[in-house]
Amino acid sequence: MTGEYPAVRVAASEAELARAAAAFTATALRSAVARTGAARVVMATGNSQLAFVRRLAAEEIPWSAVTVFHMDEYIGIGPDHPASFRRWIRDHVAAPFRPRAVHYIDGDAIAADECDRYEHLLRAAPIDLTCMGIGENGHLAFNEPHDADFDDDRWVRQVTLTDASIAQQVGEGHFATADDVPRSAISLTIPALLAASRVQVVVPEARKAHAVRDSLTADISPACPATILRRAAHATLFLDPDSAGLVDLGNRR
Repeated sequence: MTGEYPAVRVAASEAELARAAAAFTATALRSAVARTGAARVVMATGNSQLAFVRRLAAEEIPWSAVTVFHMDEYIGIGPDHPASFRRWIRDHVAAPFRPRAVHYIDGDAIAADECDRYEHLLRAAPIDLTCMGIGENGHLAFNEPHDADFDDDRWVRQVTLTDASIAQQVGEGHFATADDVPRSAISLTIPALLAASRVQVVVPEARKAHAVRDSLTADISPACPATILRRAAHATLFLDPDSAGLVDLGNRR
């Protein structure tokens, strides 16, 4: 394969993965606050991130100095919709940890205006950490296969969901049927996700095993957006035995 992750950590279990990732996040945020007095973090949402985010409660993190962004939101659903990523951040990050600020992507706003607004917020100061996962089809945020732009000059844009991403949302229980899933979303782009000083990629579960294998072994191209992480020297991939099951990582931890 062309290039490889500088760090791949395979935990003994999903619980151990959550513990290791939470410790990594805490270290990164404490370091940023110690260095500059504040920290800015982009956080993914979804089922695969729940154990890690809940484990953050066991870490010493100066949340009163932390500003949180999220990385995508459906267009046309409100913040109280059960599948809203705004609601996920509010319930699992804002409410329990009470960070200094949380900047939400407004899926009800005019998409072009909201992309401009959110990009301005992101670019206002350095991002210290991106905490993300990998989609079942290899997407990052909602940067979909064959549509992702590794050199995008925008940090936020409107995107169209693929059938695979729609099916994943139904499979995870966020929507009853594919017809209920919005076809478009506002998403941070690949350059925005990788602009952080550190990038943490948390990928548990057997359903992500094919995406993990492709991200580590396929040619680096938009056909599998997650392959671009192999060019990110500041990225660390956290796996469990199930998600790592299709790749031979030797003794790497």
